[in-house]
This record gives sequence, C-alpha cells and structure tokens, in this order.
Amino acid sequence: MNFTTVDYLVFFGYIVTIISIGIFVSREKKGHEKNTQDYFLASKALPWWAVGASIIAANISAEQVIGMSGSGFAIGLAIASYEWMAALTLIIVAKYFLPIFLEKGIFTMPQFLEIRYDSRVRTILAIFWLIVYIFVNLTSVLYLGSLALQEIMGIDAIWAVLGLAIFSALYTIYGGLKAVAWTDVVQVIILVFGGLLTTYMAVSWIGGDGGFFSGLSMMFAELPDKFDMILDKGQIMITNGDGSLKDAFTDLPGISVLIGGMWIANLFYWGCNQYITQRALAAKSIREAQRGLAFAGYLKLLMPLIVVVPGIAAYYIVNLHPELIPQGVVGIIEKNDKAYPWLLNTFVPVGFKGLAFAALIAAIVSSLSSMVNSTATIWAMDIYKPIIKKDASEKQLVTSGRIVSTLALIIAILVAPQLKTLDQAFQYIQEFTGFVSPGILLIFMAGLFWKRSTADGALWAAGLSVVFSAFFYFFLPEFPFMDRMGVVFIMSGLVMAVVSYKKKQDKDPKAIFINRELFKTDRIFNIASIGIIAILILLYAVFW
Repeated sequence: MNFTTVDYLVFFGYIVTIISIGIFVSREKKGHEKNTQDYFLASKALPWWAVGASIIAANISAEQVIGMSGSGFAIGLAIASYEWMAALTLIIVAKYFLPIFLEKGIFTMPQFLEIRYDSRVRTILAIFWLIVYIFVNLTSVLYLGSLALQEIMGIDAIWAVLGLAIFSALYTIYGGLKAVAWTDVVQVIILVFGGLLTTYMAVSWIGGDGGFFSGLSMMFAELPDKFDMILDKGQIMITNGDGSLKDAFTDLPGISVLIGGMWIANLFYWGCNQYITQRALAAKSIREAQRGLAFAGYLKLLMPLIVVVPGIAAYYIVNLHPELIPQGVVGIIEKNDKAYPWLLNTFVPVGFKGLAFAALIAAIVSSLSSMVNSTATIWAMDIYKPIIKKDASEKQLVTSGRIVSTLALIIAILVAPQLKTLDQAFQYIQEFTGFVSPGILLIFMAGLFWKRSTADGALWAAGLSVVFSAFFYFFLPEFPFMDRMGVVFIMSGLVMAVVSYKKKQDKDPKAIFINRELFKTDRIFNIASIGIIAILILLYAVFW
C-alpha cells in the first residue's frame, strides 16, 4: 500500500473530525439529562437535509460499496436496480407510510405492531430484528469493512474489525441518534465526493487521453451485456467462490426486477426497517420527513455511479485489457468483493487515496453506527421497558440502550471473521433477508391498509412465510429468490386472509382509520417526486 504522509493526514483527520463532531453535538445543556427522545430520536429536531443524508449514510455501507461493486464486477449494471428502484420506493413510503407512523408517535417499528395488533407481534418482531441486526447486518458490515482495510492498508482482519467497531463506538454509544445523524451529514459528503473520485480516476484511466466520458464509451461498447438492466436467462454466468458457474438470472430474474419481488425487498427495507425509518421519525415535522426521503431518493439515483460502475471498470481492465494494469500490480481479483479495494489501491493516485479511503470508511462506520443505535432503541423500547422493567426511568432506558450497544458490537466482532467464505456478500444478504421480508412487509401493509387483519393472522403469516421460503430454497433452488419473495408474499397473504376472516368481523378493534387528508403532500415534495419518476424512466429507457 502506497499511502503517503498526506494520505495518512487526510484519513486520520477525517476520523478525528467525525469523533469530535459526534461528541460535540451530543452535549446537553447544563442540568439536562438525556432522555429517550434525545437519545433515540435526536430530540425530534432533524431538518429534511439531515434526514435524507442520514438515511443514505445508514444505507450505503460496506455491503453496497464493496458488495455491490463485487456484483457489478460479476453481473454488471443490472444490480443497480436495487438503487434506482429504491428511489421510487422512498417516495411511496414518504407519502403513504410515514404519515401514519408519525401520527402514532412511535419510537420503533415493533411498537407500531403492538398499536395495530398486540404485544405478541411486537415482541416476536423485536427479537427477530435484534437477531438480524447483530448477526447479519453488523457482522456483514464489519467483515466487509475489514476486507477493505486488509486489502488497501494490509491490516490484519481481526485488528481491522476491532478498529472499525471502536471508531463507531466512540461517539455512537454516548451520543445516540443525535451524534449518528449529524455526523452522517459529513459522512455523506465525504462518501459522495470520495466515491465519485474513485470512479472518475478508474474510468479516466480506461479512457486515456479521452478522459472519463471516453472511458465510459469504451466500457459500454465492449461490455454491452454489463450495461443491461434487464437480464435474460444464460446472458451472464457468474463464477462462484468454489469455481462453479451460476446464472445471474437467478439473482436478477428479468422483468421480475421491475414488477415482482424487488418491490417486496424495497418496501420492506425502506418502509419497515428500524435503522432507516428512525431518521424520519426524528424529523421536525411530517413535511421535513417527506422532503428528507425525497432528497434521499435523488442520492439513490446517483449511487450506482459510486458503487456499481467501479466494479464494471475493474472487470473491463482485468478481463479485457490487462495491459492497462500498471507495472508491478497483481492483475488478479480472486473474489468479486475484492474488486473495489483493488481498484482504489491501483488507480487512485498518491495524495487522493486518503480521501477516497475515508469515503469508504465513512460508508462503513455510518451504517455501523446506525445499526448499533437502532439495536439499542429496539431493546430499550420494545424489550426492556414493556417486559423486563415496566417502570424504567428515562435514565435507565438510555443506560440499557448503551449497554446493549456495547454487547452488540462485541458479538459482531466475534462473529464477523466467520463470514470469510462469502463471495458476493451483497447477494447473500439479500437472499437471507428474503426469507423473512415477505411476511414482515405483509403484516405491516395489512396493518396499515386492511381493517380486517388480525394479530393471529399476522403471526401465522409471518411464521409460514419463513417455512414457504425454506421450501423454495431447499426443494426448488433454481427458482430465482426474487420471484420466490413475490410468490411467498402472495401465499402468506392468503394465509393471513383465511385466519383473519375466521373472526367474522367487519374490522379489527385495533384497525387504523385513515383519510385522504393524511396523505396530502406539499408542492416541493410533489415536484421532487415527479423529477425522480422522470429520471427513472429515462435511465431504464437508455439501459434496458
């Protein structure tokens, strides 16, 4: 690794700056002690731009920067559907989900489930989310982050995991969401600028004297399949870590990406996911929250240029034009997820590496901090207070959240090294969450918009959705997992309908009553939404 003194100064300057900002914004006025609203909802004072920036910082993590670049290397631009479809999903969530969540004054997603169903549904889903955040999300972020540190700086994996966890803990555990959200604003600026810098350097290297746009044209001309958004069967074959071949269609099954299971994954992630929605719940008002999600939507449209195109560039250089590899650089990428670290280390010039690497670490640490804080929030508000200590004081709730944050990080540190057998981490994470996302999304959507849905129906649907998913996974492994999510959603919906109709009531006693006024949005949000839809139509028309 050829970091210069300037690179080290930039990188460590970034670390000191983030920790300092996190601690500074977390300070309370003399005599005021942090309460649950301060710690878990940033005092409900976030403006739209902080909401949007924090959502993207929470979302764009190692699994996107490294994982999606790895999928870009293996599959191509088609993986960008997760990003571009998310922009439209954010608009839907902002208009139809958020008004109800904010009206109920909730801290957590499981809390809404008790308001709509009962405590059983709340507790089961709270436990589920704690398990997923700790054993899937936190561990995968730490693992992929350590992979980057190992590849770029030569740091041993276990020390890299420890370093990332300590960096996040230094301001997150003390400051809560306020520290996380306000540092996220800085992290997103670094992430976007540094990420675009890496892409620009790599693609410009391909373009030579013609520069960046010439490089893009060359990649597009020589790798047309890598720029198709809708894949056909057998169009792109992926080499797995064990050397076997896999059809990319099984991950991104053609038109189903637009009209099928992708909607399940996106609506679940952006509408029901604690560490995403928590930012919107912390907004000053419903208008600020909705504008924040629209702002996040525009940032999602930009993300493939940062997290997918670098993977395609790495594939172009390694497999088509190895003569572009600088002398003395090993031109082999053993695992897809090593594409981004290889690219950054090879083509970002001395003096800029510190900034580009800071952008990568910003993505990792901001997501890590978000997941830690949301884990603490769910524990304190959905487990500790309603089950363990019903008369817990505000101070005790905050303290319990801090303790669990620390324990969650320790567990993730121990588990993260076990993920080294993964090849395309992003796709593995999507497939795992696809076991549960259909059922969870179903009980939220039914709870929001179907007055007859019952708690028993919700429990049966959530439980059987895992059983249905497991059946497809083990007995029909060739069935694309994205299509599987769509089919499981429908099957679980039928189960919920049958169980709910058994009660023979026109509406459940805890049904949500809504009216059109609740879904009215202001002019700024409407214009922003139309802009996102227009851009999406253009993008899919060009890269169909």
